[in-house]
Amino acid sequence: ILKTLNSWFWWENIWMPINCTWADFVDRDDLVFPKPHQLYAAIPYAFVLLIIRFFSERFVARPLAKALGIKNVRRVKPQPNPVLESYFRECSRHPSQSEIKGLAKKCNCTVHLVEKWFRRRRNLEIPTVFRKFQEAFWRFSFYLTSSIVGFIFLYDKPWFYDIWQTWVGYPFQTLLPSQYWYYMTEIGFYWSLLFTLGIDNKRKANPQGLDLIGFTFIFFCPSQDFMAHVVHHLAAIGLMSGSWCGNYVRLGTLVMFVHDTADFWLEAAKMFNYARWEKTCNMLFIIFSIAFFITRIILFPFWILRATLYQPTFYSTTPVIAYFLFNGMLLILQGLHLYWGYLVFKILKRFVFLK
Repeated sequence: ILKTLNSWFWWENIWMPINCTWADFVDRDDLVFPKPHQLYAAIPYAFVLLIIRFFSERFVARPLAKALGIKNVRRVKPQPNPVLESYFRECSRHPSQSEIKGLAKKCNCTVHLVEKWFRRRRNLEIPTVFRKFQEAFWRFSFYLTSSIVGFIFLYDKPWFYDIWQTWVGYPFQTLLPSQYWYYMTEIGFYWSLLFTLGIDNKRKANPQGLDLIGFTFIFFCPSQDFMAHVVHHLAAIGLMSGSWCGNYVRLGTLVMFVHDTADFWLEAAKMFNYARWEKTCNMLFIIFSIAFFITRIILFPFWILRATLYQPTFYSTTPVIAYFLFNGMLLILQGLHLYWGYLVFKILKRFVFLK
């Protein structure tokens, strides 16, 4: 069964134009092609990024947070109580007054102590501002570095200025070392986020108490719980890995660059929001909004999608299955861009006119 599924998955008609086989993608002369087995390298790269994250959060983010006046508040842990802990995890984090009285009798303690235990236990679930700053700093550092490095890798490439060049010579386009490292780092980053889901801050929405950045953050992290984060990160890894296997590397690097260039502005705004630098935070959010609309609402549909939907028809009269799969995912992504753009516009409108 596994062999049959494997043969179906790697069927040439899914990945490449007609009359092409996997045998055509053997390295020869000056041509080097991306190979599916190279994607395994993203796993050790993810652990390298985790090590870099540990040291950057500890030796850069912490001193920076303290310099900005963010205190590392240590919350008091409640006394170990198996009965209350079991009720907290399995039943309710906010028990009613009658339930508290029942738990007090069961534990042979006062109602006040039970209320105090639940209050302290709930506080442990709330991430501290200090910890949120550290995570925002790591994402800011990665997206900023990725944007700078991506521009360095792309600025001298003809397809960065002429999108038609992404299809010239396809599928026999050689793989550049810069493309390899760009892809492996991006995929490794999402693997690292997947590995740390259990220890990263769990973000919850509280619509009645949201500020400018808080409201935006809820909608720019569509994954609000553990499983949604898993699906989100796996989808990103799947899209990048699929484009690697089909040798859509030129377009893939452009898609990654377009997305990263707006994200670091949002992370920077959140960092200053945690530090209560309101004016700086608002200015960064406005810059983020401008970058978002340029990259996600203008460049992505009229530059990237034009290259993936329209231009392949000039190079092949028989679209492969991958054409429909990848374009379907990219169109869904654009739908999310439009939805998020609408939300950002509402926030900006409220920010400008209602202060």
